[in-house]
Amino acid sequence: MHALYSKALLRLVLLLGISILIGYLCVSRSYHRAPLFEQENFSWELRTHSTNDGATNLSAKVDAARLIMEFVLSGSNPHSYVSSALFFRDSKGKPALFDWSGFDKISFEARCFPAGTIRIGLNTFDDKLSKPNDLMTYRAPSAYINCNPDGTRAELDLAHLAIPEWWVGMNKLNPADLGYSLAKVAQFEVGTSNASRVSTPSRIEIARIEMHERKYGYLYFLAAFLLLAWAGFGFWFVKQYALALAKDLQARMQKDLPLVAYQQLTLEPHREREKSAILKLLATRYADSELDLETVVSETGVNRNKVNDILKAEMGYTFIGYLNKLRLTEASRLLAEKTSASIAEIAYSVGYKNSSYFNKLFKEEYECTPKAFREICKKEPRKPAA
Repeated sequence: MHALYSKALLRLVLLLGISILIGYLCVSRSYHRAPLFEQENFSWELRTHSTNDGATNLSAKVDAARLIMEFVLSGSNPHSYVSSALFFRDSKGKPALFDWSGFDKISFEARCFPAGTIRIGLNTFDDKLSKPNDLMTYRAPSAYINCNPDGTRAELDLAHLAIPEWWVGMNKLNPADLGYSLAKVAQFEVGTSNASRVSTPSRIEIARIEMHERKYGYLYFLAAFLLLAWAGFGFWFVKQYALALAKDLQARMQKDLPLVAYQQLTLEPHREREKSAILKLLATRYADSELDLETVVSETGVNRNKVNDILKAEMGYTFIGYLNKLRLTEASRLLAEKTSASIAEIAYSVGYKNSSYFNKLFKEEYECTPKAFREICKKEPRKPAA
């Protein structure tokens, strides 16, 4: 069994290492990032927007996959606002609605000169409310982030953006109607906020815009691999354990053959009368459930201390230990050969009145229950004694 445990431990460590490696690869690959400007069939038109008298010298451009907006907010309007947006178009140049429902996050790097707070938003088409080409009727989920000249890496959860209250009021909707769908996205927008500085030349740069999605195929593969790999290891271990246990039991039974009562007990080495009397009595009367140390003392005339001393010196057992060894060895033979007899019948036939106690002793001796022992013997027939 020691060899099996060593082999199993080695395979367990190896399987654990492979599982961790494949798990890491699958989980990491399941987090997929797609640069916005590199998406298939992605086409856009750059649009700008500002409030009346909201900006002077407003300009915007896309340079090396960076959205750049330069402006000066006017101080004459308390609600001055400017924005630049990537308005999506199809391959034919017509307005398009992109399906972003498979993406869960969007990330980008924002730089602001000077530092300030900016708004990042989307415009999504609502089948019940929106009118084509009228962006004011599109839902406008957005979020605010702080940025500075050193650059800020931001990551937004696309499913938890906020709908502006002014938009809900303008479209006369229920204040609780703040949901939106990412199945029809019309544009990606960057704009100023109420915290933006006025009368100050400003610049906003949005770079490395990436869409995040989970590719669950890798996770399904990982789950299938782990299930098959660990189930295979478990099946292998159970099978090998059964084989090793069967061999171990065979070895024990062969080793115990000199003890079984149905073999002729060799008494020549025990020349002393007391030793012979004790061993002969136990060999012929072990199945008697009433047999105890007092009976041996009475019938052999050897005092109780000497009985234990003789058995300990000759057989390596105390009286109770040797008696149980004889009974359990005979029980193992009966379990293997008399398959029609019940466990209780066999326990009684070798001297045990209590089958539960018999089961306990048998399991301690053979490391399996009598029932399991019998099943193993059916699969692994006993070899005849040489």
